Amino acid sequence: MNLSRFLEHWSIVENPFRGEEARQDPVFLRLGGAGAPGGAARVSDAGGVPAGASGSAARLDRTVHSDFEKIAGDFARPSAAIVFGEKGSGKTAIRIQLAERVAGHNAAHPESRCLLVAFDDLNPALDRFFERMSGDRKATVADILRKLRLVDHIDAIIMQVVPPIVDVLLREQPGGDGADRIDLGPDARKVVKKWDGALRRDLLLLEALYDRPERAEERTRRLRRRLRLPIDGSVVLWRTLAMAGWLLPVGVLSMFYVQGTRSLGELNVTQESLLGVATLVWAVALVKRLVWDRLAVVRLAHRIRRQIRVSARGEISYARSLRELSASARDAAVLPTGASDDARYAMLDRLRGVLRAFGYATTMVVVDRVDEPTIVSGDPDRMQAVVWPLLNNKFLQQPAVGVKLLLPIELRHSLFRESAAFFQEARLDKQNLIERLNWSGSMLYDLCNARLQACLAGPAARTEGGGTGADGDGAGGKRTVLLDLFAEDVTPQDVVDALDQMH
Repeated sequence: MNLSRFLEHWSIVENPFRGEEARQDPVFLRLGGAGAPGGAARVSDAGGVPAGASGSAARLDRTVHSDFEKIAGDFARPSAAIVFGEKGSGKTAIRIQLAERVAGHNAAHPESRCLLVAFDDLNPALDRFFERMSGDRKATVADILRKLRLVDHIDAIIMQVVPPIVDVLLREQPGGDGADRIDLGPDARKVVKKWDGALRRDLLLLEALYDRPERAEERTRRLRRRLRLPIDGSVVLWRTLAMAGWLLPVGVLSMFYVQGTRSLGELNVTQESLLGVATLVWAVALVKRLVWDRLAVVRLAHRIRRQIRVSARGEISYARSLRELSASARDAAVLPTGASDDARYAMLDRLRGVLRAFGYATTMVVVDRVDEPTIVSGDPDRMQAVVWPLLNNKFLQQPAVGVKLLLPIELRHSLFRESAAFFQEARLDKQNLIERLNWSGSMLYDLCNARLQACLAGPAARTEGGGTGADGDGAGGKRTVLLDLFAEDVTPQDVVDALDQMH
Protein backbone atom coordinates (compact mmCIF):
# COMPACT_ATOMS: atom_id res chain seq x y z
CA MET A 1 0.00 0.00 0.00
CA ASN A 2 1.46 3.35 -1.03
CA LEU A 3 0.83 6.67 0.72
CA SER A 4 -2.03 7.72 -1.56
CA ARG A 5 -3.98 4.52 -0.95
CA PHE A 6 -3.27 4.70 2.77
CA LEU A 7 -4.72 8.21 2.96
CA GLU A 8 -7.69 7.18 0.81
CA HIS A 9 -8.36 4.21 3.09
CA TRP A 10 -8.78 6.54 6.06
CA SER A 11 -10.78 9.15 4.05
CA ILE A 12 -7.92 11.63 4.37
CA VAL A 13 -8.16 13.96 1.39
CA GLU A 14 -4.79 15.64 1.97
CA ASN A 15 -1.55 14.68 3.67
CA PRO A 16 -1.82 16.42 7.08
CA PHE A 17 1.96 16.50 7.59
CA ARG A 18 3.23 17.54 4.18
CA GLY A 19 3.67 21.26 4.85
CA GLU A 20 7.04 22.39 6.18
CA GLU A 21 6.72 26.18 5.93
CA ALA A 22 3.86 27.77 7.89
CA ARG A 23 3.35 30.56 5.37
CA GLN A 24 2.62 28.07 2.57
CA ASP A 25 0.93 25.35 4.65
CA PRO A 26 -2.75 25.04 3.56
CA VAL A 27 -3.60 22.82 6.52
CA PHE A 28 -2.26 25.37 8.95
CA LEU A 29 -4.20 28.13 7.19
CA ARG A 30 -7.43 26.12 7.44
CA LEU A 31 -6.86 25.70 11.14
CA GLY A 32 -7.14 29.46 11.49
CA GLY A 33 -3.42 30.11 11.59
CA ALA A 34 -3.29 33.23 9.40
CA GLY A 35 -5.18 36.40 8.88
CA ALA A 36 -4.85 36.11 5.10
CA PRO A 37 -3.81 33.51 2.59
CA GLY A 38 -0.06 33.23 2.44
CA GLY A 39 0.57 34.59 5.90
CA ALA A 40 0.48 37.93 7.64
CA ALA A 41 1.33 41.15 5.89
CA ARG A 42 4.53 42.98 6.74
CA VAL A 43 2.49 45.95 7.94
CA SER A 44 -0.99 44.94 8.96
CA ASP A 45 -3.68 45.79 11.45
CA ALA A 46 -4.66 42.12 11.09
CA GLY A 47 -8.18 43.34 10.68
CA GLY A 48 -9.45 40.55 8.45
CA VAL A 49 -10.40 37.31 10.19
CA PRO A 50 -10.48 34.47 7.67
CA ALA A 51 -13.67 32.77 6.82
CA GLY A 52 -14.37 29.90 9.12
CA ALA A 53 -11.99 31.11 11.80
CA SER A 54 -14.71 31.13 14.45
CA GLY A 55 -15.56 27.51 13.73
CA SER A 56 -11.94 26.49 14.12
CA ALA A 57 -11.34 28.21 17.45
CA ALA A 58 -11.21 24.95 19.39
CA ARG A 59 -8.78 23.39 16.94
CA LEU A 60 -6.65 26.52 16.89
CA ASP A 61 -6.24 26.27 20.66
CA ARG A 62 -4.78 22.81 20.11
CA THR A 63 -2.28 24.03 17.52
CA VAL A 64 -0.64 26.80 19.54
CA HIS A 65 2.42 26.30 21.69
CA SER A 66 2.00 26.16 25.46
CA ASP A 67 4.18 29.29 25.74
CA PHE A 68 2.10 31.21 23.22
CA GLU A 69 0.21 33.24 25.81
CA LYS A 70 3.50 34.25 27.42
CA ILE A 71 4.82 35.34 24.02
CA ALA A 72 1.64 37.16 22.99
CA GLY A 73 1.03 38.96 26.28
CA ASP A 74 -1.69 41.60 26.56
CA PHE A 75 -2.30 43.47 23.31
CA ALA A 76 -3.66 46.45 25.24
CA ARG A 77 -0.35 46.65 27.13
CA PRO A 78 2.17 44.89 24.87
CA SER A 79 5.42 43.59 26.26
CA ALA A 80 8.65 42.26 24.82
CA ALA A 81 9.36 38.58 24.23
CA ILE A 82 12.53 36.80 23.09
CA VAL A 83 12.12 33.26 21.77
CA PHE A 84 14.83 30.86 20.62
CA GLY A 85 13.87 27.81 18.58
CA GLU A 86 15.21 25.20 16.22
CA LYS A 87 14.37 25.29 12.54
CA GLY A 88 10.87 23.90 12.18
CA SER A 89 9.95 24.46 15.83
CA GLY A 90 7.11 26.80 14.88
CA LYS A 91 8.48 30.34 15.15
CA THR A 92 6.90 31.51 11.91
CA ALA A 93 3.66 29.75 12.87
CA ILE A 94 3.68 31.73 16.12
CA ARG A 95 4.14 34.93 14.15
CA ILE A 96 1.13 34.09 11.99
CA GLN A 97 -0.94 33.11 15.03
CA LEU A 98 -0.01 36.43 16.64
CA ALA A 99 -1.54 38.14 13.62
CA GLU A 100 -4.70 36.08 14.13
CA ARG A 101 -4.91 37.07 17.79
CA VAL A 102 -4.32 40.71 16.91
CA ALA A 103 -7.22 40.45 14.45
CA GLY A 104 -9.50 39.24 17.23
CA HIS A 105 -8.33 42.01 19.55
CA ASN A 106 -8.89 44.67 16.88
CA ALA A 107 -12.36 43.37 16.08
CA ALA A 108 -13.30 43.57 19.76
CA HIS A 109 -11.61 46.95 20.36
CA PRO A 110 -12.00 49.03 17.17
CA GLU A 111 -11.16 52.27 19.01
CA SER A 112 -7.93 50.96 20.55
CA ARG A 113 -6.45 48.63 17.97
CA CYS A 114 -3.00 47.10 17.87
CA LEU A 115 -0.87 47.58 14.76
CA LEU A 116 1.13 44.51 13.80
CA VAL A 117 4.43 45.28 12.09
CA ALA A 118 5.88 42.00 10.84
CA PHE A 119 9.56 42.85 10.55
CA ASP A 120 10.34 39.51 8.93
CA ASP A 121 11.67 40.45 5.51
CA LEU A 122 15.06 41.97 6.27
CA ASN A 123 16.43 41.63 2.75
CA PRO A 124 15.60 45.15 1.49
CA ALA A 125 16.99 46.99 4.52
CA LEU A 126 20.11 44.82 4.82
CA ASP A 127 20.84 45.01 1.10
CA ARG A 128 20.68 48.81 1.14
CA PHE A 129 22.80 48.95 4.28
CA PHE A 130 25.39 46.57 2.84
CA GLU A 131 25.58 48.56 -0.39
CA ARG A 132 26.19 51.78 1.52
CA MET A 133 28.77 50.35 3.93
CA SER A 134 30.77 47.98 1.71
CA GLY A 135 33.43 50.49 0.66
CA ASP A 136 36.22 48.59 2.42
CA ARG A 137 37.02 45.64 0.16
CA LYS A 138 39.08 43.95 2.86
CA ALA A 139 36.16 43.82 5.31
CA THR A 140 34.17 40.61 5.52
CA VAL A 141 30.39 40.50 5.35
CA ALA A 142 30.23 39.91 9.10
CA ASP A 143 32.50 42.92 9.71
CA ILE A 144 30.20 45.14 7.67
CA LEU A 145 27.07 43.83 9.40
CA ARG A 146 28.64 44.57 12.78
CA LYS A 147 28.37 48.24 11.87
CA LEU A 148 24.58 47.86 12.00
CA ARG A 149 23.14 49.95 14.84
CA LEU A 150 19.91 49.99 16.78
CA VAL A 151 18.99 53.27 15.06
CA ASP A 152 19.27 51.51 11.69
CA HIS A 153 16.67 48.98 12.83
CA ILE A 154 14.43 51.77 14.10
CA ASP A 155 14.72 53.55 10.74
CA ALA A 156 13.80 50.34 8.91
CA ILE A 157 10.76 49.77 11.14
CA ILE A 158 9.50 53.32 10.65
CA MET A 159 10.02 52.95 6.90
CA GLN A 160 7.60 50.01 6.92
CA VAL A 161 4.81 52.01 8.56
CA VAL A 162 5.01 55.54 7.15
CA PRO A 163 4.67 54.85 3.37
CA PRO A 164 1.38 52.88 3.74
CA ILE A 165 -0.11 55.75 5.75
CA VAL A 166 0.85 58.21 3.01
CA ASP A 167 -0.55 55.83 0.37
CA VAL A 168 -3.97 56.00 2.02
CA LEU A 169 -4.00 59.77 2.43
CA LEU A 170 -2.86 60.35 -1.17
CA ARG A 171 -5.12 57.57 -2.46
CA GLU A 172 -2.27 55.71 -4.04
CA GLN A 173 -2.02 51.95 -4.33
CA PRO A 174 1.22 50.31 -3.16
CA GLY A 175 3.19 48.34 -5.71
CA GLY A 176 3.78 44.60 -5.73
CA ASP A 177 1.33 42.29 -4.00
CA GLY A 178 -0.06 44.99 -1.73
CA ALA A 179 1.57 43.56 1.39
CA ASP A 180 2.43 47.07 2.62
CA ARG A 181 -1.08 48.15 3.50
CA ILE A 182 -2.58 49.56 6.63
CA ASP A 183 -6.22 50.09 7.54
CA LEU A 184 -6.78 53.69 8.61
CA GLY A 185 -10.54 53.36 8.57
CA PRO A 186 -13.11 54.47 6.00
CA ASP A 187 -12.72 58.21 6.69
CA ALA A 188 -8.97 58.69 7.06
CA ARG A 189 -9.02 62.05 5.29
CA LYS A 190 -11.81 63.33 7.51
CA VAL A 191 -9.85 62.22 10.55
CA VAL A 192 -6.82 64.18 9.39
CA LYS A 193 -8.90 67.35 9.00
CA LYS A 194 -9.56 67.30 12.76
CA TRP A 195 -5.88 67.13 13.68
CA ASP A 196 -4.04 70.04 15.22
CA GLY A 197 -1.11 71.65 13.44
CA ALA A 198 1.55 69.84 15.49
CA LEU A 199 0.26 66.38 14.54
CA ARG A 200 0.09 67.33 10.87
CA ARG A 201 3.64 68.63 10.94
CA ASP A 202 4.79 65.40 12.61
CA LEU A 203 3.30 63.30 9.80
CA LEU A 204 4.83 65.53 7.12
CA LEU A 205 8.23 65.27 8.83
CA LEU A 206 7.98 61.46 8.98
CA GLU A 207 7.09 61.31 5.29
CA ALA A 208 9.93 63.63 4.32
CA LEU A 209 12.43 61.32 6.05
CA TYR A 210 11.02 57.81 5.70
CA ASP A 211 8.98 57.60 2.51
CA ARG A 212 9.88 55.27 -0.35
CA PRO A 213 12.57 56.58 -2.74
CA GLU A 214 10.21 56.63 -5.71
CA ARG A 215 8.65 60.10 -6.02
CA ALA A 216 9.26 60.86 -2.34
CA GLU A 217 9.77 64.58 -2.87
CA GLU A 218 6.64 64.83 -5.01
CA ARG A 219 4.64 63.01 -2.33
CA THR A 220 5.98 65.42 0.31
CA ARG A 221 4.61 68.36 -1.66
CA ARG A 222 1.24 66.64 -2.22
CA LEU A 223 0.98 65.56 1.40
CA ARG A 224 1.68 69.09 2.65
CA ARG A 225 -1.20 70.35 0.54
CA ARG A 226 -3.41 67.47 1.67
CA LEU A 227 -2.62 68.33 5.30
CA ARG A 228 -3.27 72.01 4.52
CA LEU A 229 0.02 73.11 6.00
CA PRO A 230 1.14 76.56 4.81
CA ILE A 231 4.65 77.29 3.60
CA ASP A 232 6.83 78.77 6.32
CA GLY A 233 6.45 82.57 6.53
CA SER A 234 10.19 83.30 6.35
CA VAL A 235 10.43 81.14 3.24
CA VAL A 236 7.61 83.10 1.61
CA LEU A 237 9.29 86.39 2.51
CA TRP A 238 12.69 85.54 1.05
CA ARG A 239 11.14 83.88 -1.98
CA THR A 240 9.11 87.02 -2.65
CA LEU A 241 12.18 89.24 -2.26
CA ALA A 242 14.18 87.05 -4.62
CA MET A 243 11.49 86.90 -7.29
CA ALA A 244 10.18 90.45 -7.04
CA GLY A 245 13.19 92.23 -5.52
CA TRP A 246 14.16 93.72 -8.89
CA LEU A 247 11.18 96.03 -8.48
CA LEU A 248 13.07 97.92 -5.74
CA PRO A 249 15.87 99.38 -7.94
CA VAL A 250 13.42 99.84 -10.81
CA GLY A 251 11.07 101.71 -8.49
CA VAL A 252 13.89 103.95 -7.29
CA LEU A 253 14.92 104.75 -10.87
CA SER A 254 11.31 105.49 -11.75
CA MET A 255 11.08 107.90 -8.86
CA PHE A 256 14.24 109.68 -10.02
CA TYR A 257 12.87 109.88 -13.56
CA VAL A 258 9.71 111.56 -12.31
CA GLN A 259 11.87 114.03 -10.40
CA GLY A 260 13.64 114.98 -13.63
CA THR A 261 16.72 112.74 -13.62
CA ARG A 262 16.95 111.37 -17.16
CA SER A 263 20.09 109.17 -16.96
CA LEU A 264 22.31 107.35 -14.48
CA GLY A 265 25.04 109.91 -15.06
CA GLU A 266 22.86 112.65 -13.58
CA LEU A 267 22.42 110.87 -10.22
CA ASN A 268 23.80 112.67 -7.18
CA VAL A 269 25.51 110.95 -4.26
CA THR A 270 22.31 110.51 -2.26
CA GLN A 271 20.45 109.04 -5.23
CA GLU A 272 23.31 106.69 -6.03
CA SER A 273 23.37 105.49 -2.41
CA LEU A 274 19.61 104.87 -2.43
CA LEU A 275 19.81 102.94 -5.70
CA GLY A 276 22.74 100.94 -4.36
CA VAL A 277 20.83 99.99 -1.21
CA ALA A 278 17.81 98.85 -3.24
CA THR A 279 20.03 96.79 -5.55
CA LEU A 280 21.90 95.30 -2.57
CA VAL A 281 18.64 94.21 -0.91
CA TRP A 282 17.65 92.39 -4.09
CA ALA A 283 21.11 90.82 -4.43
CA VAL A 284 21.09 89.63 -0.82
CA ALA A 285 17.64 88.08 -1.32
CA LEU A 286 18.83 86.33 -4.48
CA VAL A 287 21.98 85.00 -2.85
CA LYS A 288 20.12 83.79 0.23
CA ARG A 289 17.34 82.18 -1.74
CA LEU A 290 19.31 80.66 -4.61
CA VAL A 291 22.62 79.90 -2.91
CA TRP A 292 22.68 80.03 0.87
CA ASP A 293 19.33 78.35 1.58
CA ARG A 294 19.89 75.69 -1.06
CA LEU A 295 23.36 74.88 0.22
CA ALA A 296 22.10 74.73 3.81
CA VAL A 297 19.33 72.30 2.87
CA VAL A 298 21.69 70.18 0.76
CA ARG A 299 24.19 70.01 3.64
CA LEU A 300 21.39 68.96 5.97
CA ALA A 301 20.16 66.37 3.45
CA HIS A 302 23.72 65.02 3.19
CA ARG A 303 23.91 64.53 6.96
CA ILE A 304 20.52 62.82 7.03
CA ARG A 305 21.39 60.47 4.18
CA ARG A 306 24.62 59.47 5.94
CA GLN A 307 22.67 58.46 9.03
CA ILE A 308 19.57 56.81 7.50
CA ARG A 309 21.60 53.98 6.03
CA VAL A 310 18.75 51.60 5.22
CA SER A 311 17.16 53.89 2.65
CA ALA A 312 17.99 54.18 -1.03
CA ARG A 313 17.05 57.87 -1.24
CA GLY A 314 19.62 60.37 -2.44
CA GLU A 315 20.60 63.79 -1.14
CA ILE A 316 18.60 65.67 -3.78
CA SER A 317 15.44 63.75 -2.87
CA TYR A 318 15.88 64.54 0.82
CA ALA A 319 16.68 68.19 0.05
CA ARG A 320 13.53 68.69 -2.02
CA SER A 321 11.41 67.14 0.72
CA LEU A 322 13.07 69.22 3.42
CA ARG A 323 12.21 72.43 1.56
CA GLU A 324 8.54 71.65 2.16
CA LEU A 325 9.05 71.66 5.94
CA SER A 326 8.94 74.60 8.29
CA ALA A 327 12.17 76.13 9.55
CA SER A 328 11.63 74.65 13.02
CA ALA A 329 11.22 71.14 11.55
CA ARG A 330 14.53 71.53 9.73
CA ASP A 331 16.41 72.07 12.98
CA ALA A 332 19.36 69.66 13.04
CA ALA A 333 18.58 68.88 16.68
CA VAL A 334 15.20 67.47 15.63
CA LEU A 335 16.38 65.44 12.65
CA PRO A 336 18.35 62.17 12.65
CA THR A 337 21.66 63.77 11.75
CA GLY A 338 23.82 61.78 14.18
CA ALA A 339 24.29 58.35 15.66
CA SER A 340 22.42 59.20 18.87
CA ASP A 341 19.21 57.26 19.41
CA ASP A 342 17.36 60.22 21.00
CA ALA A 343 16.21 61.56 17.61
CA ARG A 344 15.00 58.09 16.58
CA TYR A 345 12.98 57.62 19.76
CA ALA A 346 11.50 61.06 19.13
CA MET A 347 10.51 59.89 15.63
CA LEU A 348 8.91 56.78 17.14
CA ASP A 349 6.95 59.02 19.52
CA ARG A 350 5.73 61.08 16.56
CA LEU A 351 4.72 57.91 14.74
CA ARG A 352 2.83 56.61 17.79
CA GLY A 353 0.99 59.93 17.98
CA VAL A 354 -0.06 59.62 14.34
CA LEU A 355 -1.16 56.01 14.82
CA ARG A 356 -3.17 56.89 17.94
CA ALA A 357 -5.05 59.47 15.90
CA PHE A 358 -6.08 56.65 13.54
CA GLY A 359 -7.23 54.38 16.37
CA TYR A 360 -4.06 52.35 16.99
CA ALA A 361 -3.35 52.52 20.70
CA THR A 362 -0.49 50.01 20.63
CA THR A 363 2.04 48.54 18.23
CA MET A 364 3.54 45.06 18.01
CA VAL A 365 6.80 44.52 16.10
CA VAL A 366 7.52 40.88 15.28
CA VAL A 367 11.07 40.04 14.15
CA ASP A 368 11.34 36.67 12.42
CA ARG A 369 13.35 34.82 9.75
CA VAL A 370 16.62 36.58 10.57
CA ASP A 371 18.53 33.65 9.10
CA GLU A 372 16.97 34.02 5.64
CA PRO A 373 18.34 37.28 4.16
CA THR A 374 20.73 36.70 1.28
CA ILE A 375 23.73 38.31 2.93
CA VAL A 376 23.07 36.39 6.18
CA SER A 377 22.44 32.91 4.71
CA GLY A 378 22.10 31.29 8.12
CA ASP A 379 25.60 32.24 9.30
CA PRO A 380 25.54 32.58 13.13
CA ASP A 381 28.07 35.44 13.21
CA ARG A 382 26.08 37.43 10.67
CA MET A 383 22.81 36.73 12.46
CA GLN A 384 24.37 37.89 15.70
CA ALA A 385 25.56 41.12 14.08
CA VAL A 386 22.02 41.80 12.86
CA VAL A 387 20.12 40.87 16.03
CA TRP A 388 22.37 42.03 18.88
CA PRO A 389 21.60 45.77 18.46
CA LEU A 390 17.93 44.95 19.13
CA LEU A 391 18.76 43.48 22.55
CA ASN A 392 18.53 46.87 24.21
CA ASN A 393 16.35 47.29 27.27
CA LYS A 394 15.30 50.84 26.40
CA PHE A 395 14.14 49.73 22.96
CA LEU A 396 12.39 46.59 24.19
CA GLN A 397 10.60 48.35 27.05
CA GLN A 398 9.04 51.23 25.12
CA PRO A 399 5.54 52.16 26.26
CA ALA A 400 2.71 50.85 24.06
CA VAL A 401 5.19 48.91 21.90
CA GLY A 402 5.74 45.16 22.13
CA VAL A 403 8.80 43.75 20.35
CA LYS A 404 8.71 39.99 19.72
CA LEU A 405 12.03 38.45 18.66
CA LEU A 406 11.64 34.96 17.18
CA LEU A 407 15.25 33.85 16.83
CA PRO A 408 17.17 30.76 15.66
CA ILE A 409 18.58 28.51 18.38
CA GLU A 410 22.14 29.24 17.21
CA LEU A 411 21.82 32.73 18.69
CA ARG A 412 20.99 31.27 22.08
CA HIS A 413 24.39 29.61 22.17
CA SER A 414 26.04 32.91 21.24
CA LEU A 415 23.97 34.80 23.81
CA PHE A 416 25.19 32.86 26.79
CA ARG A 417 28.80 33.50 25.82
CA GLU A 418 28.31 37.25 26.21
CA SER A 419 29.69 39.34 29.07
CA ALA A 420 27.86 40.47 32.18
CA ALA A 421 27.81 44.03 30.81
CA PHE A 422 25.86 42.83 27.77
CA PHE A 423 23.23 41.16 29.96
CA GLN A 424 23.02 44.29 32.10
CA GLU A 425 22.20 46.39 29.04
CA ALA A 426 19.75 43.88 27.58
CA ARG A 427 18.04 43.05 30.91
CA LEU A 428 16.76 39.74 29.54
CA ASP A 429 15.06 39.05 32.88
CA LYS A 430 12.45 41.66 31.84
CA GLN A 431 11.88 40.41 28.29
CA ASN A 432 9.80 37.20 28.66
CA LEU A 433 12.72 35.04 27.60
CA ILE A 434 12.02 31.55 26.25
CA GLU A 435 15.36 29.82 25.93
CA ARG A 436 14.15 26.92 23.80
CA LEU A 437 10.87 26.48 21.96
CA ASN A 438 10.23 22.80 22.64
CA TRP A 439 7.08 20.79 22.01
CA SER A 440 6.19 18.02 24.44
CA GLY A 441 4.88 14.69 23.19
CA SER A 442 1.34 15.44 24.38
CA MET A 443 1.37 18.83 22.66
CA LEU A 444 2.52 17.26 19.40
CA TYR A 445 -0.10 14.53 19.76
CA ASP A 446 -2.87 17.15 20.00
CA LEU A 447 -1.33 19.11 17.13
CA CYS A 448 -1.19 16.03 14.89
CA ASN A 449 -4.78 15.16 15.75
CA ALA A 450 -5.94 18.69 14.89
CA ARG A 451 -4.15 18.59 11.55
CA LEU A 452 -5.61 15.15 10.83
CA GLN A 453 -9.17 16.36 11.47
CA ALA A 454 -8.61 19.26 9.07
CA CYS A 455 -7.78 16.78 6.29
CA LEU A 456 -10.60 14.26 6.77
CA ALA A 457 -13.53 14.07 4.39
CA GLY A 458 -17.22 13.80 5.22
CA PRO A 459 -18.47 12.11 8.41
CA ALA A 460 -14.97 10.88 9.23
CA ALA A 461 -13.91 14.44 9.96
CA ARG A 462 -14.60 14.31 13.68
CA THR A 463 -12.51 15.51 16.57
CA GLU A 464 -11.15 13.14 19.16
CA GLY A 465 -13.67 14.51 21.62
CA GLY A 466 -16.57 13.57 19.32
CA GLY A 467 -17.35 16.97 17.74
CA THR A 468 -17.52 17.46 14.01
CA GLY A 469 -14.63 18.96 12.06
CA ALA A 470 -14.75 21.52 9.30
CA ASP A 471 -16.21 19.09 6.76
CA GLY A 472 -18.04 16.69 9.05
CA ASP A 473 -21.80 16.41 9.28
CA GLY A 474 -21.81 14.72 12.69
CA ALA A 475 -24.08 11.93 11.50
CA GLY A 476 -22.81 8.40 11.82
CA GLY A 477 -19.46 7.29 10.50
CA LYS A 478 -16.45 6.00 12.38
CA ARG A 479 -14.49 8.59 14.29
CA THR A 480 -10.94 8.74 12.93
CA VAL A 481 -8.19 9.84 15.27
CA LEU A 482 -4.41 9.76 15.08
CA LEU A 483 -4.10 6.46 16.96
CA ASP A 484 -6.20 4.69 14.30
CA LEU A 485 -3.35 5.08 11.83
CA PHE A 486 -1.11 2.77 13.87
CA ALA A 487 -1.19 -0.94 14.61
CA GLU A 488 -3.58 -2.15 17.30
CA ASP A 489 -0.82 -2.89 19.80
CA VAL A 490 0.41 0.73 19.70
CA THR A 491 -0.91 2.65 22.69
CA PRO A 492 -1.48 6.43 22.93
CA GLN A 493 1.45 6.66 25.31
CA ASP A 494 3.68 4.98 22.74
CA VAL A 495 2.80 7.67 20.20
CA VAL A 496 3.24 10.44 22.78
CA ASP A 497 6.65 9.09 23.80
CA ALA A 498 7.79 8.85 20.17
CA LEU A 499 6.65 12.41 19.48
CA ASP A 500 8.29 13.62 22.66
CA GLN A 501 11.68 12.62 21.29
CA MET A 502 11.13 15.06 18.40
CA HIS A 503 10.80 18.06 20.83
